[in-house]
Amino acid sequence: MGLMSSSVTQKTLDLVLPGAEDTRREAMAWLAALAKERRLSPKTVEAYARDLRQFLAFLTGHLGEPPGIKGVLGLKPMDIRAFLAARRMDAVGSRSLMRQLAALRSFARHLEREGHGTASAFAAIRTPKVEKNLPRPLSASSAVAVTDAETRAGDDRKPWILARDAAVLSLLYGAGLRISEALGLQRRDAPVNGLDTVTVTGKGGKMRSVPVIPAIQRAVEAYLALCPYAIPPEGPLFVGARGGPLSPRIIQLAVEELRGALGLPDSATPHALRHSFATHLLARGGDLRGIQELLGHASLSTTQLYTKVDAARLMDAFNAAHPRARMR
Repeated sequence: MGLMSSSVTQKTLDLVLPGAEDTRREAMAWLAALAKERRLSPKTVEAYARDLRQFLAFLTGHLGEPPGIKGVLGLKPMDIRAFLAARRMDAVGSRSLMRQLAALRSFARHLEREGHGTASAFAAIRTPKVEKNLPRPLSASSAVAVTDAETRAGDDRKPWILARDAAVLSLLYGAGLRISEALGLQRRDAPVNGLDTVTVTGKGGKMRSVPVIPAIQRAVEAYLALCPYAIPPEGPLFVGARGGPLSPRIIQLAVEELRGALGLPDSATPHALRHSFATHLLARGGDLRGIQELLGHASLSTTQLYTKVDAARLMDAFNAAHPRARMR
């Protein structure tokens, strides 16, 4: 079975997979299924392809020959642990190892579904523990300043570019969008002329409708009024200086400049605005389930991280201000 899915990028196709011919053939079929049937994003498929390539390259040296399907299915837990240990020696973190093990398990399940046999060794490996870092939101005043075009009024950038950046950042903080979701909007999706919602495509191709407050609508309208390009309905809402699709890196650089101007920490990034959206909603009594839906989180446990952020901020305030907290 060949790799015949348009969802798999040329970059994935160009990856040279080690291993015997039967292993390579099934690997390509697996990648095609990830893209077409499970609808994983091209970047995720590319990452899984790299993970498998590294594993097969390790097995070639570990087993003394390019591994065939029989060799992969015959692996013992100690063989897989040896691979993970080698990756740790290369300073690979637990989060990357967790994803890599997930990729290998997925490939093993593919081999089982195709009738090649049982790959029990992969399920016997304990998933590496990953400490969940708490999101680092901005203060409300800093978040508002970052999304205000007037903050960079003295910049030498063209007014329409300043308005564009402000509109993008307003969507991140005011609607909780990921930067990829904001830049994925088309012109016909623009929340203008009284349209108070946008439909975005999140991770895994899942779509959700997000309310848009008047301040965001005004920011987008200001950008479109100044934009020198005639953007077709199916074209990207946000365009670069030459009229093409806007790169996320441009927005990241804009926030880096704002960090310097406002004296913000390095943790102030475009994604931190999304964190700020969730944290500030929760602090004002927002419902956790509702925030989960707005953010497009598949699991409530991901959204619950923001309750820990709020609790941590309360404890910081308590320790700084309460008389009893200062009595040691």
